[in-house]
Amino acid sequence: MPRYRLDIEYDGSTYAGWQRQDGPHSVQAAIEQAIKSFCGDEIALRGAGRTDAGVHATGQVAHADLTKEWPADTVRDAINAHLQMAGEAVAVLAAKPVPDDFDARFSATGRQYLYRIINRRAPAALEKNRAWWVPKQLDVEAMQEAALMLVGRHDFTTFRSVQCQASSPVRTLERLDVRRSGELIEIHAAARSFLHNQVRSMVGSLKRVGEGGWRPADVKAALEAKNRAACGAVAPPEGLYLTGVRYPGT
Repeated sequence: MPRYRLDIEYDGSTYAGWQRQDGPHSVQAAIEQAIKSFCGDEIALRGAGRTDAGVHATGQVAHADLTKEWPADTVRDAINAHLQMAGEAVAVLAAKPVPDDFDARFSATGRQYLYRIINRRAPAALEKNRAWWVPKQLDVEAMQEAALMLVGRHDFTTFRSVQCQASSPVRTLERLDVRRSGELIEIHAAARSFLHNQVRSMVGSLKRVGEGGWRPADVKAALEAKNRAACGAVAPPEGLYLTGVRYPGT
């Protein structure tokens, strides 16, 4: 069966997350239905990351095994046509044939996330559901100082959901940068893999530093506590984006 890699973007505002589930609509189910409408194949799409309800993506990757070989552009365009007809907020940016041993999830060697904060007194109108509105002025320098304390290999028990199913809380955080451009604050995170709610948990604690409720050293103390109760309030999903997945040779 020919295997195709799909590069995907979506507005997660109206979805119950990436993963197909009983009841609420998901991004995975939307694409699977579009593929069935296109070529009749009932497939189980595998994605590189299981984003939560309300989380967006500009660089999600998935693979699909089809029963017939199609030109890559036909796969992309046909899936998109059926997604549009169904009114989905999902688009396949690219499709390409890949070897049978390519696995969107398990072949990945890194993932990148972006978290966006609108930091101003006035509420977000155009950015509603696409960024976290924080009206209190945030100290980005203090947030960056705190972020650097999380970079490296650590036990991130404090910064993972109690529902996290990962066998180990240890992860190597390659990057956590906080940058401001006017009223927009962007937080970039990169690692081979992340724990459930890890990025949103870290962002929530960094925001607490930016507001002056914590010092940067308090984030280090929370990390070292290895206790979920030590985490700051978890940031909401609407500001989070899966922006890229890294594979060998890329």
